Amino acid sequence: MKKFIEDNKQNMLNDLAALVSYNSVLSDDAEPFGLENRRVLDKALEMMEGIGLKTCNLDYYCGYGEIGEGKQTVGIISHLDVVPAGEGWDSDPFVLREEDGYVYGRGATDNKSAFVSCLYALKYLIESGYHFKKRFRLIGGCNEETGSACIKHYVEKEGHIDMGFTPDGSFPGIYGEKGIINGELIGHKTNIINITAAGASNIIPKSCICEVEKDSFDIKVFETFLNEHNISYEIDKNKTWKLTTYGTSTHAMSPERGVNALTYLLEALYQAGFKDSFIDFFHRYFALEYHGESVGCGVMKDDLTDTSLCLTMASIKEDGIHLTVDMRYPVKSDLKTARSVMAKLYDADNEFVEKRAAEPLYFDVETPFVKALYQAYVNVTGNKDARLEVMGGGTYAKSIHNCIAFGNGFHTGGSHVHGANERLLLEHFYLETEIFIEAIKNLNEV
Repeated sequence: MKKFIEDNKQNMLNDLAALVSYNSVLSDDAEPFGLENRRVLDKALEMMEGIGLKTCNLDYYCGYGEIGEGKQTVGIISHLDVVPAGEGWDSDPFVLREEDGYVYGRGATDNKSAFVSCLYALKYLIESGYHFKKRFRLIGGCNEETGSACIKHYVEKEGHIDMGFTPDGSFPGIYGEKGIINGELIGHKTNIINITAAGASNIIPKSCICEVEKDSFDIKVFETFLNEHNISYEIDKNKTWKLTTYGTSTHAMSPERGVNALTYLLEALYQAGFKDSFIDFFHRYFALEYHGESVGCGVMKDDLTDTSLCLTMASIKEDGIHLTVDMRYPVKSDLKTARSVMAKLYDADNEFVEKRAAEPLYFDVETPFVKALYQAYVNVTGNKDARLEVMGGGTYAKSIHNCIAFGNGFHTGGSHVHGANERLLLEHFYLETEIFIEAIKNLNEV
């Protein structure tokens, strides 16, 4: 196995570079998820055909390559879409760059490298003459980052899998994922002229630009507040005041790891005396909190997880100010309870409109396929102290039965997923391939 990986290192890098070259963000230039998503799926299907898999394109929502026989289907479900590259990169995010044992590029970790690792795991087994007693499907989806409609389409066309994993979490495996509510907080009355905090609904914004009337707040208090919190900012004083704050982007599942440029700007306006009913509403329920304490999210805390609640995107529309809200609630709670909490975000002038929601995911750690995956990690790494985990992120596992997130993260940090200079440690790229080989063999025997 190690010789196979050594012999194929450059091939793996070439295939990863090919996938990274596609800016496969959600767009409306082609159905269903954009032209670049169609192109990256075509490339992935070509790769799967190249190792001997029988391929199928499901209307460009997703596609798969299959090998094996039998009544049971094992799914290995990776995603080929990415979040927007954003700013702050040291090199072209769509040209894979290698430096000091890492490769850099959007999707280098999340999640295109995982697809390549799983592809080569199957390639190794095929070339070794391995007998697949079940039907194994390597599935590449094109809408994980913005709703997972791709896998919902797969289920509609092909049904659920009997067991499997999505390599879009961490090792040694994720047996629980928080529930998710995503939507828009709309303030129908505001004195804010314009505001922009752009990116993606599941990313803490790195910057925020806001325009208000001149002399509408105490500028000294505004600056003092931001300085005390070490927030970089700019103020452009013309006919109106243009305010810009800078933070640090991170995944919305753990907002405390970043610095939210949007919330700091809004809270600074409140502290500086900006007269605005929406800003008052924001301060009452959000301010600088990470866990929705003022909304009442504490009622959902369990022995494994708590709730995160954050704001990610902002804009001004005809009906008022729109802020995207991302809520992740505990694995032992339920959607009904979460919705009852979010119902507090209503008054005469403000409302919350739900856009997407998902129940939590929770498996007993003794579930046979879960144990088989965990054992694959232990067998390859020798790390018997590792424990299955729960997380705030939402993966394909919520959209299809009998699936957990397994890999591809190793908890060493520094991958910059969803941020600038996303990178992959090459040592992990090859190690995860070994783990996926063992995982496939274990699932074949469950």
